[in-house]
Amino acid sequence: QVQLVESGGGSVRAGGSLRLSCAASGLTTSNYYMYYMAWFRQAPGKEREGVASISIYGSSTYYTDSVKGRFTISQDNAKNTLYLQMNSLKPEDTAMYYCAASGRLDPTLRVNDYNYWGQGTQVTVSS
Repeated sequence: QVQLVESGGGSVRAGGSLRLSCAASGLTTSNYYMYYMAWFRQAPGKEREGVASISIYGSSTYYTDSVKGRFTISQDNAKNTLYLQMNSLKPEDTAMYYCAASGRLDPTLRVNDYNYWGQGTQVTVSS
């Protein structure tokens, strides 16, 4: 059973930074493997959107255009933890942020490509 638990959200002023963490367990069993992890976000009244993804067994990363150069996704496999370093935050980054895991070998940043989700952590950026 895959379990994902996010932490690190909070309130910050525009231009500030936050680091989100996602503690993961059960990513690999005798029945399945998870190959990618990602961060998604959902603002009130909007659809959930992919922010960044990373290959669990490699180093490939992908970012949506709006966060390139500001956000960095990383992982500590020894700690089974996924991170999202967010710098130069903007009010439009305000959303609930979710950690997700995919069993696909080459997923896109679409919601349907991810099998397991955390409960989310709120990020609020004020101007």
